[in-house]
Amino acid sequence: MGNLKYKGRMLKFVISSRRPPALAGPATTTVKESVLNSTTTQRALAKLPAKLIIASRESRLAMWQATHVRDRLAALYPQCQIDILGMTTRGDQILDKTLSKVGGKGLFVKELEVALAEGRADLAVHSLKDVPMDLPDGFLLSTVLEREDPRDAFVCNDYDSLATLPAGSIVGTSSLRRQSLIAARYPQLVIKPLRGNLDTRLGKLDRGEYAAIILAAAGLKRLGLERRIRAYLSPEDSLPAAGQGAMAIEIVAAERSDGVDLAALLSPLNHEATLHAVMAERKVSKMFGASCQIPVAAHATIDPHVNGGELHLRAMVATPDGRRSAFAEVSGPAALPEALGEQVARLLEQQDAAGILAECRRDAAAAGDA
Repeated sequence: MGNLKYKGRMLKFVISSRRPPALAGPATTTVKESVLNSTTTQRALAKLPAKLIIASRESRLAMWQATHVRDRLAALYPQCQIDILGMTTRGDQILDKTLSKVGGKGLFVKELEVALAEGRADLAVHSLKDVPMDLPDGFLLSTVLEREDPRDAFVCNDYDSLATLPAGSIVGTSSLRRQSLIAARYPQLVIKPLRGNLDTRLGKLDRGEYAAIILAAAGLKRLGLERRIRAYLSPEDSLPAAGQGAMAIEIVAAERSDGVDLAALLSPLNHEATLHAVMAERKVSKMFGASCQIPVAAHATIDPHVNGGELHLRAMVATPDGRRSAFAEVSGPAALPEALGEQVARLLEQQDAAGILAECRRDAAAAGDA
């Protein structure tokens, strides 16, 4: 199955017109039979496979996400056996260097894509913020699930906020975006890289290696660790990364030899509002060639009660030290997410975003040569 057209645009997403059922997570409860009444899904059911295999990283959070998808699918298709293939990626193995120095976010998905290409798995579940803006040929994101809390979380054992940390306190983060935002507002703090899975990062905090760490609220909530959150950072203070809090399913784009329409089988899990929001966000990141070397943030919200659905998009580009930054925001029809993404990118360009990004690349190159 290739790319699909939506509103005249070629996209690597499949859009479902129905909300998914909610067996766990934030989705609103829906009667299963009503979801399965769509013509597309009924046709897909005619060739339901006896077994599906989900590829996933082996971290506790990744396995929670894969299990969540497995349980949602099992409720829809109880006659289908659904297994999880746990894998260790290069991103999980290389913990002594920042992502910007070892290949970026693609390190978290490459091995899973190999499993899909080799037929060892049928679908892969990702945290969408870890998925590169450009997928390799032959793959597509078929499904975007309803988003969890997209905010960043302040995690600390002794202080209530970044503002109350003593000067010189060490704050850990894996993200240049967070580093830039913190450095701009709290120059008295020392920001150091933080790698490893969620449990590893919390362990480093508890051992006193950091005074505080900044994590995605979504992961903590999914693992039942909300109690570790000392404070939430509002999107106004810490603009989230594109796709933060959302989960996505990746599949092989080519038609399957068994005739199974996998994208159609997965379509009940799609959440249209989340899809439109992340399409706008990822468009901004793509236009600036976003990578782990460039602090780029983009966050969209949708008000369904305004003009049939209005999307509000805020975005930022900055240098890692926070000295230079550009912010922009736009609002418009939720049905045109990519156009709004392009519009906000143009507004950032008017604030010398190109110069900011050039400085980021020079600094990254100099660090690589050091």
